[in-house]
This record gives sequence, structure tokens and C-alpha cells, in this order.
Amino acid sequence: MLAAILVGITFALQLPVMAEKQENPPEDGIRELLEQSLSVVEIDKEILRIQEKRKELLSTMTEAEAALHEQELRIADKREQAGDVIHAYYTGERDSMFTALLTMKSWTSFFQVLDYIDIIVSHDQSRMNDYIGEYRSMQDDYRKLEGRQTELAEVERRLKEQRERVQALEKNLEGQLNGRSDSERIRLLMKELTSFWETAGLAEVREYFKALSSAMGKLPGWVQDNKDMLEIKGFNYTIRVTEEKLNEFLREQDERFNQFSFTFEENEITAHGKRDGMEISVSGRYSIQDKPKNGIIFHVDELLFNGFALPDTTRQSLEEEFDLGFYPGLVLSFLKAKEVELKDGELIIKLSVSL
Repeated sequence: MLAAILVGITFALQLPVMAEKQENPPEDGIRELLEQSLSVVEIDKEILRIQEKRKELLSTMTEAEAALHEQELRIADKREQAGDVIHAYYTGERDSMFTALLTMKSWTSFFQVLDYIDIIVSHDQSRMNDYIGEYRSMQDDYRKLEGRQTELAEVERRLKEQRERVQALEKNLEGQLNGRSDSERIRLLMKELTSFWETAGLAEVREYFKALSSAMGKLPGWVQDNKDMLEIKGFNYTIRVTEEKLNEFLREQDERFNQFSFTFEENEITAHGKRDGMEISVSGRYSIQDKPKNGIIFHVDELLFNGFALPDTTRQSLEEEFDLGFYPGLVLSFLKAKEVELKDGELIIKLSVSL
């Protein structure tokens, strides 16, 4: 299948008829068309993911609204009970109990009445606490519902944005294809590329990301075992990892990385490899994250499959599914990442003591 795609692309890039070359856009535009067709497929997947998220949110909100309705019925009863308690104290109905204490002629009677008062007051307090607890719980649930409504609005916005995006891509594709005499051949190439990506390419990319995520989880222990990479100056710590050492570490973790290598450029890290007729290239950068926990997080800025760029939705989906971050607190619990940079073939992580 891959051979068919590559042969087709090569053939398309070598159109022999001069008239056809003049009628069509520059032949390097074929790659752009294929990339756009792949983007349409991937953005369609993102639309499906967003639609599923929207469905889950709506279901959760429906359940929450039903629960709040039941809670409002319960709290109405407790509100009435609390009102009775307040009314009793406000109108002096409870005063007679305390007056009775003063009329007792024996300590035995005094303590009996006191116990009785304690039971009544405790019961009153319990009813008030029940009402206050239910009321606060209901307020919290309403705030959560408002948060879900905000989240739903954001999901709706993203859904609209991606639909408009894919419509624009499809319109652009059709516009370019309709102006070409070789449109049917290009449509076939699009279909073959999409099929190859979905049946083999995506699985291969996910396997690499899965292996990377697993390896990154073991990186803190590896740093602990290689003290030469950790510099200590007072309360400041610095971890320095060269690309050679990182590649060595990764190849120890998974044989897939025997055909894969990382290179460090100025504030950019690139991973590139070939296997089974598939070529994958991932470029990105690290940034500091403090929440939900401190660490350095990898952001995928470019993902190439056999030279074709995948859209941001695919990159983001992989980022969300596979954690490629490094968490200094797993090296030493009191360490916190404060700065990260890629320079002169080294990944440099500057740390401070977390108080």
C-alpha cells in the first residue's frame, strides 16, 4: 500500500505533458492537497470526540438538574423545620423550659428538666444543622452545574470552530481538485494515504507515544541512578541530560528506539525514526507546569508521518492521551522545576527547593 502511494506521488510529481503543467498548480501542491485531505480526516475525528464530550456533559447536566430538584424538595421540608425552631425561640416558646428550672424544688427534678431541655435543644440544633448542611450542599451543586454550563459553552464553541474549519478545508480541496485534469488520480492517492494512515500509521505513532510515555515515567529513577547529571549549588539544583544519554536511556527501555533518535536544537527537541516503511518525526518544546503538579510538559508542535504534517487536533489528542512530562518531585520530593531550556545539545532543567 505504501509503495502504491509513493509511486503515485512520484508519478503525479512528474507529469510529462507541458500543457497539463500550465493548466495545473505547481506540482509541489500535490503534497499540500494530500496533507489537507489527511487533515480533513483527522479533524473529523476531533469533531466526533467533541460531540461525544458534549453528549457526556449534557447527560451529566441532566442528572445534576434532576438531583438538584430532589434536593430542593428535601431542603424545603428542612427549611420549614428550621423555621419552626427559629419561631419557637423568637416567640418565647422555649422560655418556659428555662423558667421551669428556677421553680424546681429538688436537685433531682432540676437535673431531670435540664436533661429534657438538653434533648430539645440538641434536636433543635440538629434540625438547624441539617438545613444548613443541605443548603450549602445545594449551593455547591449549583456552582458545579454552572461550571458544567461554562464547559458546555466552550465545547459548543470548539465544535462550531472545527466544523467551520473542516468545511473550509473541504471547500478548498474541491476548488483545487476541480481545476485539475488529474483530479481522479489525486483523489485515489488521498484515499490510499488516508487508508494507510488509519490502518497502520496512526497505530504506529500511538505505539511510539506509548513507549515514550512509559520511558518518561522511569526517567526520575534513571536520574537518581546517574548523579553526575545532577548539579547542586546551595538550594539550587540543575539536571543536565545530553541527547546522547537520552537516546541511550530510551533504547534501554524499548527496542523501538533503536530506529528512533532524539536531537536537541535551540529550545526544540525532535524525535525521528523509520520502521516498516513508515517514517515518523515529532518536534516540540518543554514548558513549566505548576498545576495539577509541578513538572516540565512536552508540547507537540509538529508531527510528520511519511513527510505529511498532521493537524493540531491530532497533536493535541496525543498530548492528552500520553503524558510525556518529567516531574522533579519524583527525583527528590522537595524539588520543583522553575526553568527548562534546550541548549548546545543538552536538556537543562533548573530546580529549586519547594518549601
